[in-house]
Amino acid sequence: MLESETFQLRSIATVIDGHLDVADDYQGAVESIIRLHDEFRVETLQGLEEFSHVQVVWKMHEAKPEDVELHARSPRGNPRWPATGTFVHRNHRRPNQVGISHPRLKRVEGRDVVVTGLDAVHGTPVLDVSPWFPQMGPLGEVHVPAWVDEMLTDYWAPAESRPVKQ
Repeated sequence: MLESETFQLRSIATVIDGHLDVADDYQGAVESIIRLHDEFRVETLQGLEEFSHVQVVWKMHEAKPEDVELHARSPRGNPRWPATGTFVHRNHRRPNQVGISHPRLKRVEGRDVVVTGLDAVHGTPVLDVSPWFPQMGPLGEVHVPAWVDEMLTDYWAPAESRPVKQ
């Protein structure tokens, strides 16, 4: 049996503005800035503006180690959806509490990468940014269980379309 390895990663950037609170839905139409740390020269982003999307790897910094759940459970605690294992979920209950997003690139301004559709919150440490190459995406037909479509119906809906609580 192989032992788990531990790695040290450092952030290369921080999310500025955008979402202020962690939320399950209504992630769309919000502009965020991925601000590269000063230790990285502006030229490290040269050419990025030619792409429509970027891939962002980020640390779920508001999650706590005790949030991790290594067992099967229904997504979002909804009993209508089947219990699925930890590695079938895409949330902070995963062991390394790392997220991956594919936001639309709006522009690059110095050390700022301005995007929409980034589901990380203000202050999030960014571990990596790279251009999205469709050729490196999934090959062949992509399918998901029906509960995923049901669960994520409002995920990319704009925040202003969120129902008002009475």
